[in-house]
Amino acid sequence: MKTCGLGRGTVTMRRTSFVATAVAAVLLAGCAPGTGTDGPGSSAPETPAPVPAETAQTPSPTPPSVAERAAARIASMTVRQKAEAVVMGYAAGTDPGVLSGYVEEGPAGVILMGDNIPADAASLAELTSAIARTTDPPPLVAIDQEGGVVSRLSWDDLPSALDLKGADPAAIEQAFSARGDLLAEAGVTVNFGVVADVPRGDGSFIFSRAFGTEPENVADAVAAAVRGERGRVRTTLKHFPGHGAAEGDSHHVIPQTDISYDAWRARDGAPFAAGIDAGAELVMMGHLRFTAVDDRPASLSPEWYRILREELGFDGVAVTDDLGMLMSSGDPAYGDPADNAVAALAAGADLVLMVAGSDPSTAGDMIDGIVEAAGEGALPADRLDAAVERVLALRLE
Repeated sequence: MKTCGLGRGTVTMRRTSFVATAVAAVLLAGCAPGTGTDGPGSSAPETPAPVPAETAQTPSPTPPSVAERAAARIASMTVRQKAEAVVMGYAAGTDPGVLSGYVEEGPAGVILMGDNIPADAASLAELTSAIARTTDPPPLVAIDQEGGVVSRLSWDDLPSALDLKGADPAAIEQAFSARGDLLAEAGVTVNFGVVADVPRGDGSFIFSRAFGTEPENVADAVAAAVRGERGRVRTTLKHFPGHGAAEGDSHHVIPQTDISYDAWRARDGAPFAAGIDAGAELVMMGHLRFTAVDDRPASLSPEWYRILREELGFDGVAVTDDLGMLMSSGDPAYGDPADNAVAALAAGADLVLMVAGSDPSTAGDMIDGIVEAAGEGALPADRLDAAVERVLALRLE
């Protein structure tokens, strides 16, 4: 056994001092703790610890997108189910059973008007919760909550567009963020609440509901309002292509203008473009005639839907303004709600809205008309499927 130290008998006196010194150095090294390398003091060479092989992992599958989920559902839907998916109607009162039954039996969306709103936010949340439980995915629950002149919620005392004319965009964003919170807490999922019209002066029908008369200011305000509601409630821009140019109350007449497309794009189109860029999920098509573009109301005009999609880059849900307003215009060409619905969908609408002049059977009549038109080819199958896919994607988000 090797000894530690330079004791007697370890090194003989016959060696020279040089050799003795060298041997002593070797022996001292041999007494040092092993370092894991071959050499004096190692009882055995140490083998480096094996590095474990990297565990093979199967990548997690990418979950399907909302659009893919919507497309998958469409593949198993009947034509009637598709027709139901693109209709939004109205039923009177605050009875959860009545409103839930209305959605369960037909349209996959409902708009809440003044008579649908209970006395407080908690009661409204109970009502919308009952509606939401009727279908999977839940139906769209919409409201016109602009604030000010057009306000369904009595407890919304936030500034409206009239109050915010000329305001800093940050103040507008804050107001619409708070309004979005009110709606989200109440269970409302779609707000028809951002007016993007550019009135020509304070005598305009739409002036009290618009952000101003200068397109640049209105565009900034609209974008701020959209950012405010973003993530809280689905935002709608209205009334495309613009009530400012086509003066008159479209609840009773079909307003008309002959301004050119270029003039429209430079002025009335600017706020819509800004709101779309800011992320608005819906655009409401107005019953407005821009005769230099199309003699038909924009809500029924393939050309205006094309402009919305191709020129402004909108890929969300195009919803008509209340088709009952077309009936109220007195024009016999628009006297049938089912015909109006089919014409709007064929032109490019994704969701058809009906309130004025409707009764509990109206939505069903519209659905029947859509089914018949699809069966006859008057409403192409791919056009109906595209509409359903956009609306379903909105409900699935």
